[in-house]
Amino acid sequence: MKPKVFLEFVEIKSLIASVLPFVLGSLYAVYNYHQLHLGYLLLFFIASSLFHMATNANDNYQDFIHAPRNHDNQEFLEETNVVGVNQISISQARLLTFGLAGVSLVIGLWLVTKTGLPLLWMGIYSYAVGYFYAGGPKPISSGPFGEFFSGFTMGFMIFWISVYINTFDRVPITWQNTGEVLIASGLAIFAIANIMLANNICDMDEDIALGRHTILYYLGKPVMLQVFAWSYIAGYVCLMVAVWLGVLPKFSLLTLISVIPVLKNTHLFLQKQVKRETFILAIKNATIICLSFIVFMGLGLVFH
Repeated sequence: MKPKVFLEFVEIKSLIASVLPFVLGSLYAVYNYHQLHLGYLLLFFIASSLFHMATNANDNYQDFIHAPRNHDNQEFLEETNVVGVNQISISQARLLTFGLAGVSLVIGLWLVTKTGLPLLWMGIYSYAVGYFYAGGPKPISSGPFGEFFSGFTMGFMIFWISVYINTFDRVPITWQNTGEVLIASGLAIFAIANIMLANNICDMDEDIALGRHTILYYLGKPVMLQVFAWSYIAGYVCLMVAVWLGVLPKFSLLTLISVIPVLKNTHLFLQKQVKRETFILAIKNATIICLSFIVFMGLGLVFH
């Protein structure tokens, strides 16, 4: 398999959705607990990145093998799905998917032996979501909860694990500090969930043809377009609450500057929902939001 095909198969461009919460969680640990375990953190970064790629590969593989073989889906099989377009063999797709996941699992289990059982439970949840997102008899991505699981797992769990990896030997997990992490990661959660939502909005007709009953199937496009817009507002509210609670530096409020380009991109998406033209706007929004969050949170650490 050529490198270009491999990178397309694992959707390397989407890796930023895992990288940004990882960085944010690490900054959160430094701000609130003043410590980092760089070695463990690097290994977690490698493990989470490999598993993110494995999940994407599994998604593409499962979509290809489960798509109905009929005239309506011929274009999807031959011109849309990366497995069909590049004629990737089923055995090769499986080998790459399970190989990436296997290496990630080995690293993760080693980290569990060094940091404790809480990481095991976090990992079990994350790996289960990663597999069942596209696998199993009723994949998560084909149902109405795909947005929740993608946003929560990448926006919150990666953030939370990054905090835990750095603080496991100093700070016990409590409902209070878990809730604080949840609120602090809210901006990332909603921004990442909106990537999945934008994808489903653009693919609504194709999903229905493939037998997928996403949230669009139940609530319709007009309602979900409003949810798309209001989700960004909810994320910014989480940011302000986290600063008010004192778990994020006041400098983080400058992230609100990102509202300007985010509103512009959101307005464009509300006007036109075409996968090849406007889906990228949701990715741009998530990148703008999280990068500005990282920059201003970092400045908050410097001037704290």
